[in-house]
Amino acid sequence: MFGKILIANRGEIALRVLRACKELGIATVAVHSTADADAMHVKLADESVCIGPPPAKDSYLNIPALLAACEITGAEAVHPGYGFLSENARFAEILIDHGVAFIGPKPEHIRVMGDKIEAKKTAKRLGIPCVPGSEGGVSTDEEAARVSEEIGFPVLIKAAAGGGGRGMKVARSPEELSSALSTARSEARANFGDDAVYIEKYLGTPRHIEIQVFGDGKGNAVHLGERDCSLQRRHQKVLEEAPSPVITPEQRAQIGETVAKAMRDMKYLGAGTIEFLYENGEFYFIEMNTRIQVEHPVTEAITGFDLIREQIRVAAGETLSFTQDDVVLTGHAIECRVNAEHPRTFRPSPGKIGYWHVPGGLGVRIDSAVYQGYTIPPYYDSMIGKLIVTAATRDECLARLSRALDEFVVEGIETTLPLFRELVRNGDIRRGAYDIHWLEQFLAEGEPGN
Repeated sequence: MFGKILIANRGEIALRVLRACKELGIATVAVHSTADADAMHVKLADESVCIGPPPAKDSYLNIPALLAACEITGAEAVHPGYGFLSENARFAEILIDHGVAFIGPKPEHIRVMGDKIEAKKTAKRLGIPCVPGSEGGVSTDEEAARVSEEIGFPVLIKAAAGGGGRGMKVARSPEELSSALSTARSEARANFGDDAVYIEKYLGTPRHIEIQVFGDGKGNAVHLGERDCSLQRRHQKVLEEAPSPVITPEQRAQIGETVAKAMRDMKYLGAGTIEFLYENGEFYFIEMNTRIQVEHPVTEAITGFDLIREQIRVAAGETLSFTQDDVVLTGHAIECRVNAEHPRTFRPSPGKIGYWHVPGGLGVRIDSAVYQGYTIPPYYDSMIGKLIVTAATRDECLARLSRALDEFVVEGIETTLPLFRELVRNGDIRRGAYDIHWLEQFLAEGEPGN
């Protein structure tokens, strides 16, 4: 086991990793920008190192600074959390070359799954069902037209190196194709420095279902059920629940074994998530995230496994501590991503928190690095915490979530809490009758109440 781990992240995920390290008896190193000098993970870590000014490119994305921090402190491993450098294969390689373990997948797996085209080819080879579409990138309008006619309109044009909805456009007819291609390529070039795009069949009312997988790099791999992440705004997840209200035990077992077998065949190491669109009883692979997810607590809540702890264990060379037969889903869990944003316009609302009161009680978990008097900097993601609620049934979980949201008080900044209070009382949400377009349609209909 490692003696000291450097946490190459900030906010709630840095604190989450720090807590897992402390429970394992591992010393921790926090890194921070000058804007995060007062962050909670910095205060609680055994050591801390300032790695640069506020812009992420000069601090949390500054590989030489992170490597220097490892050398200064004698850190044996780096946990990247999510975001920033968590899916940067070159960062993982550099650490390994310098004798520092990367707590995550093998660089070659990060690289192949980070390219959407190569990821789809790999998924097909491993037997994972995929959305019908181009075999690779499309380089001309003529090729795009041929592929689109073969799979049928509407089609979705996606950046090969993309994510977060950038470089993604829908063409509903042949007449819209050329313009959508041009816009998608332009956005892809601007955001990722790569204008390669590919085409997939556009599904009208799908749900976003993701399967949590875990491997130890030795050929052992399991799945830990699914999460339903269909409540999204601009392709960004807002609320997640597990298990999904629409997936049967038989479907879960079938798709779960499919992806677990694929991970065994790859000799995948660490945590990963296979993301699907789900429509009319069929799963269609869209991408794989080779890292821990923001929404991992809902899986922890219904399985009882500490996924961060397991990441650290397998990165240290240990075998997976549980088998597929040990994975039993119990109860229901829902996570709300609480952001420092206006609940209607989603305009960021950085600033000082004047009052902070979080809910408690049975089945209520708060993952947050925020405290009363803390000033939220304007430089990073606006998520300030996650409210995770667990109960025996989905109806009980929704009732508990409603109660917890009413207890949650944040003053001094705007947050998305009013939106969640509206959602948890909505009939469609209570019935589980929503898809990936539902939230944006709901927001377009009128401003949520308080």
